[in-house]
Amino acid sequence: MGLLSDPNRRRALISLLTRLNAPICVVCYMAGVAWFMGLAFEPFTLRTYMSENAMGSTMVEERFPAGEKALATGREFAAHKKKAGGMPVDWLVKTMQSRGLEVFTQRFSRTLPFPDENKERYMVKGTNVYGILRAPRASRTEALVLSAPCTPGDNNNQAVGLLLGLAQYFRSQVFWAKDIIFLVNEHDLIGMQAWLESYHHTNTTGMDWSPLQGRGGSIQAALSLELSSDVITSLDLVLEGLNGQLPNLDLANLFYAFCQKIGVLCTTQGKLQRNDWDSVSGYSHAVQTMMLMVMKQASGRSWGDHGLFLRYHIEAATIKGINSFRQYKTDITTIGRLMEGMYRKLNNLLERLHQSYFFYLMPSLSHFVSIGYYMPAFGLLAVILLLRALDLWVQLTAPPPRTEDGVVDPEQMSSPGVLSVLTPLVISHLTGVALYTLPIRFQEMAVEHFPVSETEAVVLTAIAVYTAGLALPHNTNRLLSGGGTEQGWKVLKLVAVLYLAVLLGCTALINFSLGFILAITLVPVAAFVTPHVPKFLSAFVMIVLSPACTLLFSVFFFQELQEMPISFLDGWMLYLSVISQGILDHCLYGSLVYPLIALLVYPCWLIFWNILFWK
Repeated sequence: MGLLSDPNRRRALISLLTRLNAPICVVCYMAGVAWFMGLAFEPFTLRTYMSENAMGSTMVEERFPAGEKALATGREFAAHKKKAGGMPVDWLVKTMQSRGLEVFTQRFSRTLPFPDENKERYMVKGTNVYGILRAPRASRTEALVLSAPCTPGDNNNQAVGLLLGLAQYFRSQVFWAKDIIFLVNEHDLIGMQAWLESYHHTNTTGMDWSPLQGRGGSIQAALSLELSSDVITSLDLVLEGLNGQLPNLDLANLFYAFCQKIGVLCTTQGKLQRNDWDSVSGYSHAVQTMMLMVMKQASGRSWGDHGLFLRYHIEAATIKGINSFRQYKTDITTIGRLMEGMYRKLNNLLERLHQSYFFYLMPSLSHFVSIGYYMPAFGLLAVILLLRALDLWVQLTAPPPRTEDGVVDPEQMSSPGVLSVLTPLVISHLTGVALYTLPIRFQEMAVEHFPVSETEAVVLTAIAVYTAGLALPHNTNRLLSGGGTEQGWKVLKLVAVLYLAVLLGCTALINFSLGFILAITLVPVAAFVTPHVPKFLSAFVMIVLSPACTLLFSVFFFQELQEMPISFLDGWMLYLSVISQGILDHCLYGSLVYPLIALLVYPCWLIFWNILFWK
């Protein structure tokens, strides 16, 4: 405190920070990236442990015996699904009723803002079927959910068969203290969204659905099951939910504990855990696993049906069966025993899962990186913006230099007008509003005048608005206020740097992965762009580090992490698909990534683009 309260020392500190501003910024950027890359090194991570006392032991005896019967039920379900051309509602109702459940159905419909070409749907109509096993030993105020999506073709039939087998087995047990809801939802996330909205009496997406005729208690936890083979080699745990939300870490710990007990091979991000952490290949494997989680979380989309539960503060995860060419095989009976053990431990909960972490990264299922470990990496990048803001503030408040004759340069004395600073801010954000609203509103007009589909019209309109925005801000500024002053761009950059610091900080608190990726690309732009740098080279670097190019690079990087490299043409088509899915996810489920990029991140980048071409 004495350093800051003493005026002489304060001036000396500020002088040091401004004189060494650029070297300190470079060191902070390199240190932030190095810190993040070091998080996957096993000695720097924490070993997972169970924080919830009610689930602290796996000492339950799992007795589920009906694996073969569950497979037979799954084959019967597949036959009826093929005959009905979709969800076999009547057969599911009769089958659940025969297993002693209270069975109800829910109809829903939704017209998409534009066709989903990936799943070939536009007018979506479907039915959810769910059965409730009432708790025989409690007041029925709490519930657990086990769901299995009804997907087209031969996918996930085994999961529905296992769900029905578990329902019959659970019905014969008397120790349940919570209602257990067995849900088969149609049209994946859309059906799950309709069921959750109706269960909680909310309608945030404008979907049409019929009210639920039966309810259980307050949902404490949920698991979604995806199995598409009679025999699997490993179970993959999917955690990433909508807008980067993650379930409580104890749910992942519970899954890992029972896999270890029963002897089931388990993975996260489809990657097996390796023990040679001290080797280069072991560290590279951990980095690859962690980066896959970062990329998925940054996308803001739900990577399974569980992701929609998280917005209702319900801890949920998706368990996905993988059948690869490994020698190790696991039958359905073993998976049923694992599910039984997990639900028996969740049945013991006296309160919602809350004692473990909600913000974490996982380089493996046995180790995790807590928020206290990974936030310093972001902090080192964010401090660069504060250092640049300090440097600009010192330059703006310093007395103007004098010539040898003692005369002050009038250019340095002139203060910037409000209009010259406010105009780029307003125009940049109006461009962002256009990027957010025009693609969907103009799709019909684009289809009428160009030989493209509705989905292509939306994506190409978004790209056109994004590209047109590059020419608007600095031209508008020149038209309205004539030539800008030297002080003008410094004031504008000071506002933009502080704006970006607040924006990235708030984003990182909600979705660290998205905030960190944006900081990696935008902080160098914000730190070093001025009107005096070489225009052509700087413009090229700014475009490469722009939000659109960051997304394009992320598409190729994600494929490389999955060890499925693609050609540039295939990558470009996937890039267009990712844009359309991002807009659809926002309209259907409330994903915030698209409005964040369109309304805040892109306008902020445009302000720095305007500074580069300041005249």
